[in-house]
Amino acid sequence: MPELSVVIVATDNEQRTVLQVLVDGTSVARTVHTCASFPVAAADPIVRRVQAASPDVMLVDIPADNPTPAQRAIELLHQELPDSAVFAIGSLTHPQVIVNAMRAGAREFIERPTTTTDLLEAFVRLTAAQRRVRQEGPRGKVFSLVNAKGGSGATTVAVNLALALHSAYGNTALVDLAPLGHAALHLNLKPLFTVADATRNLHRMDASLLESFMTRHGGGLQLLAGTNVPAAQEPTSAEFVRLFDMLATHYRYVVVDTSTRLDAATRLVANLSECVLLVAHTDVASLWSAARVQQYLGETGNRERVRLVLNRFRKVTGFSESDAEAAAGAKLLWRVPNQYFAASAAIDRGIPLMEHSHTEIARCFAGLAQELTRDDADVKRAAWSLFKTV
Repeated sequence: MPELSVVIVATDNEQRTVLQVLVDGTSVARTVHTCASFPVAAADPIVRRVQAASPDVMLVDIPADNPTPAQRAIELLHQELPDSAVFAIGSLTHPQVIVNAMRAGAREFIERPTTTTDLLEAFVRLTAAQRRVRQEGPRGKVFSLVNAKGGSGATTVAVNLALALHSAYGNTALVDLAPLGHAALHLNLKPLFTVADATRNLHRMDASLLESFMTRHGGGLQLLAGTNVPAAQEPTSAEFVRLFDMLATHYRYVVVDTSTRLDAATRLVANLSECVLLVAHTDVASLWSAARVQQYLGETGNRERVRLVLNRFRKVTGFSESDAEAAAGAKLLWRVPNQYFAASAAIDRGIPLMEHSHTEIARCFAGLAQELTRDDADVKRAAWSLFKTV
């Protein structure tokens, strides 16, 4: 493993000294520069000094009493030094601080007080990920799905969207975060491992171990199955961040079924997602619920990423698409036609709708996959438009 050059940004003198000792103690990294204050603008002399040091890693310490300047510094350093990795150091007891740091550009969030082992493991993960990127390409995208209310069909949409993405572009994972996982039933699979097994082993997780926890569908889609019993203990926010960092590094597309789950984990995954698909019907109760779910997710800054998917779509006289958007508080992305009996039979038989080739419903999910990927640099294909919202 090549030696990594590290810049430390910490306003606390003692913490800055401790971090330098820890970095140098890993034997795989060395401190090349330290900063006693946070940069505030691109023209800040601190930024120029960091750029002159050409670091592989920038450690930014986030004070518990005032995290905002550190979070802004992470965003600025990430923008000005895109080829350098930012590691945040802070407390794991404030989930929103973790999420904000990751969204600002931090690649890792390491707990304070930090140990040499913590840093060494983070440095190893970085070099391994960089090696995979050189071999396989850039980080993948996460799409999460959530029900407006029970029975709206988020799992059906998630399973078939994941199959459509894998069929078109390959290297796709489906992650089941539902309170009780049903995705395996939809795919007629019997997983040996679940999300809980993966999160319990994050301390030793690498690409090979991650793949061992996945269940492979016949078409090649990889499933990280949901729990088949109510979880007694949920993973921490930091564990979820780490898991999805691994998934996005390893897979081109990651589809997450949160189903009816509405908790900190759903909010966190929504924050890490490229797009959140809020699945609803056109009835009053469903759209009323959709508005409340949208408000709940929007409290942590997800509002602009939430898009409405109308499942079992049917025209309602006197009720337009703009009415649905206004009622749900989200822009309409897609309509899935009302084929309830076909969908129900597909679940019972474990043969997803996407495997019913050349049907209207299969073409619909293929079109949704193309719509979500239309801005990707290497995906420039015309999407199926019968149910597309322009």
